[in-house]
Amino acid sequence: MGSKNKLKRFKENETFSNVIQPSREELVNADFDLKGKWRSQYFKNNNPIVLELGCGKGEYTVSLAERNPDKNYIGIDIKGARFWRGAKTALEKSLPNVAFVRSQIELIEFIFDIDEVDEIWITFPDPQIKYKRTKHRLTNTDFLKQYANILKGNGVVHLKTDSEFMHGYTLGLLHGLGYEVLYANHNVYRNEGSPDEVTSIQTFYEKQYLEEEKPITYIKFKPN
Repeated sequence: MGSKNKLKRFKENETFSNVIQPSREELVNADFDLKGKWRSQYFKNNNPIVLELGCGKGEYTVSLAERNPDKNYIGIDIKGARFWRGAKTALEKSLPNVAFVRSQIELIEFIFDIDEVDEIWITFPDPQIKYKRTKHRLTNTDFLKQYANILKGNGVVHLKTDSEFMHGYTLGLLHGLGYEVLYANHNVYRNEGSPDEVTSIQTFYEKQYLEEEKPITYIKFKPN
C-alpha cells in the first residue's frame, strides 16, 4: 500500500465514529475513560464483549458482529490502515456492535478492566518463531496472564492460525500452566466437528493459505 493511500486511510479513520485511537500516554497514565465502561458508555448495553487481537482487516470482528447482534465486538491492532477496511464496512452495514481500537496488544490491561471481557479471538498472529521474538508472541506467558485478568471467570480464548509451530507452542504452554483446553484441532477443514464460526469465516490471508493447502489449526481454551 502506498504512503498516500495510508495517509488517506488514517485521515478517514479519524472521522469514523467506531474507531478509537488513544495515545500510549493516555493509556499508561490511566486517562482512558472507556476502561471499565465499555458497556455503559460506548455500546450502551449490557451485552458480552468479544475482542479480536491483531485484527488486521477486521474480517472476524465484522463477520461475528453480523452473526451475533447480541454481543459487542472490538478489533484491536496497531495498524490503523489495515482495520480501516473493517471499520468502514461496519459503518456501511450500520453495525452498532462494532468498534476498533488502535493500540499495541501489550497495553490491553490499560484498555479493559478486570473481568470486563467475555471472549478473545486471536486470528493468524505472527508466530514470531525466532527465540528473541518470543516476547511478541501473542500466546506467551505474559500475554496469557493479561488475558486471564481482563476475562471473566468463564471467559474463553480462541486461537486460529496457519502456523503449526504456534499451535504446538501454545498447546504446550497451556498444558504446562494447567489451563483448560476446551477444543484443539490441527486441521479444521479436514476434521469433522469444527465449530461453525471457525470454518465459515475466512480472513483474506486464510483464503490464500487454503489455496496453498496449508492446514488451519484452532484451539479454544479457558485461562485460570
